[in-house]
Amino acid sequence: MRIEKVTLRLMEMEMKAPFTTSFGTFKTREFILVEAVDADGTSGWGETVAFNVPFYSEETVKTNWHMLEDYLIPLILHKEIEHPDEVNEIFAPIRKNNMAKAAIEGAIWDVYAKQNNMSLAEALGGKRESIDVGISIGIQDTVEELVEIVRGFVNEGYKRIKVKIKPDWDVEVMRTLRSEFPDTAIMADANSAYSLNDTALLKQLDEFDLMMIEQPLASDDIIDHAKLQKELSTPICLDESIHSLEDAKKAVELGSTKIINIKIGRVGGLTEAVKIHDYCQENNIPVWCGGMLESGIGRAHNVALTTLPNFTLPGDTASSSRYWEKDLIEPEVVSVDGLIEVPKAKGIGYEVNLETVDQFTVDKKEFN
Repeated sequence: MRIEKVTLRLMEMEMKAPFTTSFGTFKTREFILVEAVDADGTSGWGETVAFNVPFYSEETVKTNWHMLEDYLIPLILHKEIEHPDEVNEIFAPIRKNNMAKAAIEGAIWDVYAKQNNMSLAEALGGKRESIDVGISIGIQDTVEELVEIVRGFVNEGYKRIKVKIKPDWDVEVMRTLRSEFPDTAIMADANSAYSLNDTALLKQLDEFDLMMIEQPLASDDIIDHAKLQKELSTPICLDESIHSLEDAKKAVELGSTKIINIKIGRVGGLTEAVKIHDYCQENNIPVWCGGMLESGIGRAHNVALTTLPNFTLPGDTASSSRYWEKDLIEPEVVSVDGLIEVPKAKGIGYEVNLETVDQFTVDKKEFN
């Protein structure tokens, strides 16, 4: 394929409800849509997942736009590409900036799949016709409010409940949830809110039979997580610490993690995500696909990735209606009894609604 045009759209969408974690509250979602068009007119779509503040990682929406415009798009525009895996190699000289890389690589994967009359899931090697999904719930004003929110999602059939925690919103919250929902799969996500000094506190979580505790310690750490895992019976899952296959290998070899959350944007794209999946499968480390409050376009990429065989734990890819009054794709992503049917149409499997895209576009630039 030969990418002849790339369009960047700065998007701003209001969320249905604020989403709070240990590092901030999000009421609107600002992100970039990347549309890549091949010489034959085939159009593919990707989406950045950085936030507009550098809380989750050093990347932001503004830095993503800068990297795409000034470095990444020039590297692939008018270049012959046989397979999307080559994009990973082309971008290798550019350090980090994984979320910017993943967005344009995802658009090229979409083009490739469409040109080859395959769904994106098929292009990646996925086999599942449906995927299990869970739900991620932010920090609430009261435990009682959290319980009622969880109850609603349990009744909707979601396969796993992820609850954000932070100091003073942890042990008693989990005790209440486990008492109210004794048979529900529950996990805690700390977003790096603790240190090894909190080991005694974190050990208290062992009594609640959690699926895992996600990223309890520093976002760039794998050493202290190995020390902590030796003290806990609850499996540690790494998220922010894993940016590449090499990071995954080191974490597994050190015993820092028993589960890995693969986020396409965090690891630099689908090609690297598949490599991490394959390594973890070979080493009996289950994986799942984390969410970054994506629109339907990013959500479609997550659905496709989750069709790979070692995604044995429910991910964060909930229904579009969980986050948006109106999504950017048709049909919207829908979870029924905790399952999402994998689309069979070419590419990402959903149609991008250009009228809705235009409605939420606040800036736009074309490169050709």
